[in-house]
Amino acid sequence: MATTTGRVTKRRVRTRADLLKAAFAVFAAKGFGRVSIEEVCEAAGYTRGAFYSNFASLDELFFALYRERADLIAGQVSGALALDGPELDLAAAVDRVTEVLLLDRDWLLVKTDFLTHAARRPDVARTLLAHRARLREAVAERLARAGLGGVEDAAHAVVAAYDGVTVQLLLDQDAGRARAWLRQLLGALLPEAGAGRVPDARTERAE
Repeated sequence: MATTTGRVTKRRVRTRADLLKAAFAVFAAKGFGRVSIEEVCEAAGYTRGAFYSNFASLDELFFALYRERADLIAGQVSGALALDGPELDLAAAVDRVTEVLLLDRDWLLVKTDFLTHAARRPDVARTLLAHRARLREAVAERLARAGLGGVEDAAHAVVAAYDGVTVQLLLDQDAGRARAWLRQLLGALLPEAGAGRVPDARTERAE
C-alpha cells in the first residue's frame, strides 16, 4: 500500500508541475485574463478533473507560479548576500545580486498581467501582497544577519528596484541594460536603507 501511495504522489506532483509549466507558457503568450482552464488543460495534456484535483482556480494556479518565482528570487538574493559570511560587503553583494537576479521577460509579462487583475479584486490583491511580503522578509533577514540597520527599508528598496527595472525590460527588451540599471539603483539605495534612512528624492536632486 505504501508503494502505491508513493506512485500516486509522484504522479500528482508531475501532473501539478506539468500544469504549472503549461499555464506559464499560455499566460505568457496570451495574457492572464485571456486564458481559460480548458486552454491550460489542453496545453498540458490533462483533463479538467486533473486541473481541479490540484488547483481550485486560475488565481490559485498563478499563486503557485508566483511562489516558485518568489522562492527562486529570494534564494538568488540570499545566496548572493550570504557569500560574504557575517560581514557583508555591500558593493560586492550588489554586483552579485545584479548578475544572478531573475530577469525573464515572459515571467514579467505574466506577473504584470496578474497585477492588473489583482488591482481590481481586493481579495486577490491581499493574497498577492502577502506573497510579496515573504520575499521582502527573506531579504531583510539576510541583511539583519549582516548587522545592518533599517533592514525593512532595505528590503523594500531591493524589491522596488527590481519592480522598476522589470518595467524597463518590458519596454526596451534589453536585459543587459536592465541589469545595468538594477546595479545603479541597488548601489544607490542599499547603503541609505542599510543606514536606516529611506532616500528622499528631493534630497538626492538637491545634492
